[in-house]
Amino acid sequence: MGLMPVPKPVTRVGMFGGAFDPPHWAHCELAKTALDQLALDVLHILPTGHAWHKARVLSSAEHRMAMCRLAFSDLDRIRLDDREIHRRGPSYTADTLRELRAEYPGAELFLVLGADQLLAFKQWVRWEEVLDLATLAVANRATNIGADARLDQESETDLSGVDLPFERLRMPLKNISASAVRA
Repeated sequence: MGLMPVPKPVTRVGMFGGAFDPPHWAHCELAKTALDQLALDVLHILPTGHAWHKARVLSSAEHRMAMCRLAFSDLDRIRLDDREIHRRGPSYTADTLRELRAEYPGAELFLVLGADQLLAFKQWVRWEEVLDLATLAVANRATNIGADARLDQESETDLSGVDLPFERLRMPLKNISASAVRA
């Protein structure tokens, strides 16, 4: 009878939330980039539950979970997490990070987001608490999202005026958005 290997402790955990309506190339590329550049042990993909900040109605939670299952299926160290979908009422990032902190005591938490979200970060509910719980890991985002923008656009969102601590994730810029995919 051989010795069982001791499981490696989980020390670096990422959280990547969004509507994922639908998930697309940039979401998958951001997940890959975060896993690699942050050396994450696990990345939780969290489709939004009650999207208090979205003006439009989202596709059903079941459809968005199924789309995420397909979109992220080829990535290792991904955990598709439905806790925000099942949470009653509005879902706030600080609440989810608190839960992850309890699940992974002692682990370093990273919140993965796009540059556009960082620019609006101080409008988030309990944003200071989010900063206390996790390191912000921010991906480039093409600045001219829209039908007229080049697909391989090289300019990125200017974050020089942002007075928040964050780590920059480097990934290729593509002119793609969920609204363009839906159109």
